[in-house]
Amino acid sequence: MGDDKLAAAVDAAEQLAARYRSLVEHTPDGICVHERGRVVYVNPATVRLLAAEDAEEIIGRPLTDFVHPASVPSMLDRISTLTTAGAASIPTEMTLMRVDGGTVPVETVSVLTAWHDHLAYQVVIHDLTAQRHAEAAQRRAEHYFTTVVSQLEEGVVVIDPEGRIESMNPAAKRIFGTEGPDGMVIGRTIQSLPLVLLDANAQPLPPSRHPVARTLATGETITGYVFGVDRVDGQRRWLSGSSRLLNPGDPRSSAVSSFADITEFRASRRQLEYQATHDSLTGLANRSLILSQLAAALASTEELLPVSTVLFIDLDGFKAINDTLGHAIGDTVLQIVAQRLQRALRGDDIVGRLGGDEFLVLLSGRTRRVDIDALVSRLRSTMAEPIIARGHRIEVNASIGVTELGVGDRRSPEAVLHDADLAMYRAKPPGRREGTVTKGRRPNSTHAS
Repeated sequence: MGDDKLAAAVDAAEQLAARYRSLVEHTPDGICVHERGRVVYVNPATVRLLAAEDAEEIIGRPLTDFVHPASVPSMLDRISTLTTAGAASIPTEMTLMRVDGGTVPVETVSVLTAWHDHLAYQVVIHDLTAQRHAEAAQRRAEHYFTTVVSQLEEGVVVIDPEGRIESMNPAAKRIFGTEGPDGMVIGRTIQSLPLVLLDANAQPLPPSRHPVARTLATGETITGYVFGVDRVDGQRRWLSGSSRLLNPGDPRSSAVSSFADITEFRASRRQLEYQATHDSLTGLANRSLILSQLAAALASTEELLPVSTVLFIDLDGFKAINDTLGHAIGDTVLQIVAQRLQRALRGDDIVGRLGGDEFLVLLSGRTRRVDIDALVSRLRSTMAEPIIARGHRIEVNASIGVTELGVGDRRSPEAVLHDADLAMYRAKPPGRREGTVTKGRRPNSTHAS
């Protein structure tokens, strides 16, 4: 019975040993055993790692033949501390020498273990080549990324969850007017920089209301917002930006804000918008803007309309000025008339030129009829004051028609203009109405000299 138990125990031990040998032979990590400074065993993975033809090319040789000289001292120090069976060193990176003279980075753990009835050092060797390649690739990618970001015309700022600046590319420093060493901005909050944030309407924008603050608070990606910065040098720059989390899966992620300088584009667009809505000669609102303002007033449901009264102004005998003195003087007259109208009216009133010698005034707010009559009289007097243009003394008179708007007015803007035009025609002195002007009539004009 005892023999059976002994045989079973021997059989179990042999099976365990066989499984261990199979594991060692097939593991992807290298296994090496050395005693008294010489290699006594290597598994196939170690043979491949050291670029040997077979195990015989390694076994029996000094261990130091396969360790880079720079790694030998620390290796000897580590294994000298292993004095009892089962003791193991901490995982340590080192460099091995291959039989072909090449090197390979590895991580090793040495264990003092039983080997053929005595103690030897068993070393587990993990090849770090792939990891090193991945790390090098990551470093290259980071370097390329840093290089690309530093060369961008767009500003890029990384802000941590507490609102502190982690990094800022050169373009952002240039746009913000904070060019200088990184120490001047890194670690600081936006509000501590020498600039003032503005919203799209040029109103002060607290950093807590900037879209990047919302991104940090909610993780939301925000694109296409416009904001401005007033710099310490007095410049105002307008920016189109976006903000998103740097690592969306991390609730404590920093946010990256990128923005392009659109100052010149915004100025050009506003110039184009101005040109599309203003008369090029006088700078007054043109017909398009007048109709737009009238449409808005007629659509209003407020009891106090934004426009209460429309004045249609026509210069009497202006065609004769062009015909006798030339268009250059005629243009000067129109410019002076435009300036007089603007000076004679309130800042909230809108003055426009419909074309030729026709002007339109939109009076804002509630206006009494008596005040309108007084204004018309004053405007006629203002228009009648002599104009000196290129040596010519010119007198012009204005005919002014009035039409008032009321709450619920169902007319179209064009109908309002038509009614004001008719009122102006009725207000003209009979001799100056269209079709009754005497042929050959000359303007009241004499040379100033």
